Amino acid sequence: MGRASLATHPCGALHMSDTPPKPHVRRPRYRGTHPRAFQEKYKELNPERYTDDVAKVLASGKTPAGSHRPIMVREILDVLAPAPGDFVVDATLGYGGHTSELLNAVLPGGRVLALDVDPIELPKTEARLRSRDMPTDALTVCRSNFAGLRRVLAEQSLPPANAVLADLGVSSMQIDDPSRGFTYKSEGPLDLRMNPHRGQPASALLASLTVDRFARLLEENADQPDARALAHQLLDAQRTSPFLTTTALAAAVRDVMSAGPGRAHDDDIETTIRRVFQTLRVAVNDEFGALQMFLSNLPECLAPGGRVAILTFHSGEDRRVKHAFREGLQSGIYCRIADDVIRAGSEERRANPRSTSAKLRWAVRA
Repeated sequence: MGRASLATHPCGALHMSDTPPKPHVRRPRYRGTHPRAFQEKYKELNPERYTDDVAKVLASGKTPAGSHRPIMVREILDVLAPAPGDFVVDATLGYGGHTSELLNAVLPGGRVLALDVDPIELPKTEARLRSRDMPTDALTVCRSNFAGLRRVLAEQSLPPANAVLADLGVSSMQIDDPSRGFTYKSEGPLDLRMNPHRGQPASALLASLTVDRFARLLEENADQPDARALAHQLLDAQRTSPFLTTTALAAAVRDVMSAGPGRAHDDDIETTIRRVFQTLRVAVNDEFGALQMFLSNLPECLAPGGRVAILTFHSGEDRRVKHAFREGLQSGIYCRIADDVIRAGSEERRANPRSTSAKLRWAVRA
């Protein structure tokens, strides 16, 4: 109906059927055909509404903004062999892709406990999972670091698990959102905390480091060669102009790597930037301390014959998992462990490049 729908009775009242139409609100438009800013990607950030657009992003081998693609799902299910009625733990909930598959495997009659330390993403993921048609008690979600698994099991009066999964990678949702400070490709606060409400951001940590301490962190957390020279130069630049944003730190690394005789190759510069960010992220979140606690407590969290699968994404994580499983096998805690790492297949690596660095190890409780 047009303007005629606004005609009034002689007494001046509107017909009930002639209520004025609501003003038309145009949906936001992309600037150009491919928006670069995370906040502008409204189609990818609303996958339930824009399914076709999200499908195009997935088909191109990219991960839609604000989401995460679970890695090696088939391989993990083969290793853990979850069955209906089992009690399974996903120690790193993230976007819920692995959790959803585990629920499919243990229902009917089974149960999944999911942990995550991220207070921003956890409620979103829990809401998506609970929109499924399943018994309420089939899923328990707790905000906790995976290092706290033994404590959570006790608090929830839950038995040792038939299977435990831990995906140690940073979620794509955290990487993609510049406000979280995990990416140097867009400007954001130099934060890097999984839980932004606890601890100090990476900018504060960096400002407090000595050259010796920074060099040790670069070596231990990211296997950075020439760590001391890099630490010295970055901290010199830090004293002149404190690094408060992700792009400021990345620019400083580029400047350092480009100075002196024989300019570094662009790929080497990008690798060094990633290592510096990894170094700070691991330190800010005490990732190796949390992993060591998780590995130490893990046997108590597994039922006899229970299986564990752990996805790692850099050598520092993989070394610790490999050594813990080997020591557990030698001491009789585990009866079998992976002979070698399992990697994503070529098809998955093409479809999801973020799976390229993933390594999967497993063990079976004696």
